[in-house]
Amino acid sequence: MMENYRTDDDIFALATPWGESALAVVRTSGPRAVEKSCLMFSRPGALRAVGTAGLVHGFLMDRLTGEKVDEVMASVYREGHGYTGEEAVEFSCHGSLDGIKRILRLCADTGFRPASPGEFTFRAFIHGRMDLTKAEAVQELVSARSSRARVMALDRLGGALFSRIEQFKQQVLTILSGIEVQLDYAEDEIGGDTGFPVGESIATATALENLAASWHAGQLYGSGARVVLAGATNAGKSSLFNLLLKDERAIVSDIHGTTRDYLEVEAEIDGIPVRLYDTAGLRESADTIEGEGMRRTMHLMEQADIIVLVKDGSVEKQSQEEYIHEDDNRLIVVHNKSDLRSKPLELSGLWISVKKGEGISALVEAIALRLRSRVPENGDEALVIESNRQRDGLYAAAQALRRAAAMDASGVPLDIVAAELHAALRSLGELTGEVTSEDVLERIFSGFCVGK
Repeated sequence: MMENYRTDDDIFALATPWGESALAVVRTSGPRAVEKSCLMFSRPGALRAVGTAGLVHGFLMDRLTGEKVDEVMASVYREGHGYTGEEAVEFSCHGSLDGIKRILRLCADTGFRPASPGEFTFRAFIHGRMDLTKAEAVQELVSARSSRARVMALDRLGGALFSRIEQFKQQVLTILSGIEVQLDYAEDEIGGDTGFPVGESIATATALENLAASWHAGQLYGSGARVVLAGATNAGKSSLFNLLLKDERAIVSDIHGTTRDYLEVEAEIDGIPVRLYDTAGLRESADTIEGEGMRRTMHLMEQADIIVLVKDGSVEKQSQEEYIHEDDNRLIVVHNKSDLRSKPLELSGLWISVKKGEGISALVEAIALRLRSRVPENGDEALVIESNRQRDGLYAAAQALRRAAAMDASGVPLDIVAAELHAALRSLGELTGEVTSEDVLERIFSGFCVGK
């Protein structure tokens, strides 16, 4: 068993964010979690007597001094129930920082061990409460940055991905069983059609690849994209930045070079989480500080998923044109200050007026459309993955099936073809945790927050 993830002792952790709040939750779990909790609870008899999912009101007590530490509600889960599948007690307490410190210290003094990151979910996996796809969905749900990412993670947590992988396994097993019958019996003993089912193998490989390709959508809605507002000084970048955020975050001025450094803010554009950047204006300048700001702007543009090039629509030529190649497929050209022209020039790009709020919805739609266009179409659109590990495992299974089909076409003996089908099954088994090694498990669960 992994060194930091034992299952024979009792653990505790703060399950809510560290900070002053109305309520906080301290979780415990382990084979003797209830009995140890009784040692620091004012009503041990009531705690011992309550059934699973029962609530008991009382006080956490310092055993040495008899002092009340906090008034709490204790939620009890018996073995085989609750999140981890083992005995567990969760204390809902007041969100005083000093009180939380005292409770955590009390847990340690009573014999509980501080939990490692993700250890509660690891125990749920070990006790069969969830497979690895659901365990990863827990962390993806916690870190979801958009409503779409949250919905997709909930779908995986509900078992949609596990069920799909089980379907793939059954399809591979059906192919494999036909091959193994041919290996065990002579052709005249089998009867009926023999040979490798190429069509079924390729169809399953294609379905696996389609699901693996949904990773691009998972990354877009889960991790988000970088959207950089760039352009000449005084073109209206900061005003557009504030308008998109619906907040006065950037300083707006008619003075050129007001923005010396970049601003970055988490935002959501048409359901897609983005990190939006307002950058220093691009122009010739002898100012050292302004020059450093432009250097940082160029660096951000290199890393951007979308560059919104904001131009001053009231002038003909602008200083940023020598810095930006307009054939960049990440570029969306925007001409601001359309309100200052009676008739917009025949120029490519969008015309907007930040001052009057005109054209902004079209710009938001263009950004969202450009981001979504980078996501390959997924034949299994109802299901989306977000994990790199899952993507790689699905592709590995698909490649094994395609190799098996190619080997059969080349006249390779069936026992070698069967080995590729077994490889596909191993890849699928690793996705659910059926055959996953300890180093993979530690890598997955160590990325969780403490208390989950």
